[in-house]
Amino acid sequence: APKRREKLAKQIEKIAKDILIVKVGPCKIDNYKKEGINLNRLEAIKFAEILNYLNPHLAYIDSPENNTQRFEKMLSKMTNVNFIAEHYADKKYPIVSAASILAKVERDKEMAKIRKKYGVRGSGYPSDTETIAWMREYLKEHKDFPEGLVRMSWATTQALIAKRRQSKLKEFFKRIIG
Repeated sequence: APKRREKLAKQIEKIAKDILIVKVGPCKIDNYKKEGINLNRLEAIKFAEILNYLNPHLAYIDSPENNTQRFEKMLSKMTNVNFIAEHYADKKYPIVSAASILAKVERDKEMAKIRKKYGVRGSGYPSDTETIAWMREYLKEHKDFPEGLVRMSWATTQALIAKRRQSKLKEFFKRIIG
């Protein structure tokens, strides 16, 4: 589907009045999380930034929450732009589908760069077994992840690092005890 998305993205870019893609990297997401801001709130913050910048008459938003009213309330505190937020809005509103395609194409491009530079396998998501296997191998070989490559706040990342630390501790005690 990536090739089809790229083709659709080119068509969307030809007819769209405005396109604004906001990238939030792993370090920023981790920093927000340290401040107690979860992904849904972070999405609301970023949606508000986009809405306030573009200032459309009306915006359609794919709510990351099942509880759409809660998300609407959160977002409405950050923008005066009129919007309709629905869970799975990309299935109902073509304009949201178009935005979703553009975002996925951008993610595909970023992942291609990361794959080329670091040899990442899998989707890059923390539940993907191929990605987890790559993370495990990378950590074993390099002892740490490059800054900004993975979310350190992921439970998957934390578990791999904890396991590595435990192994190092076992090696340390083996050397001391003999």
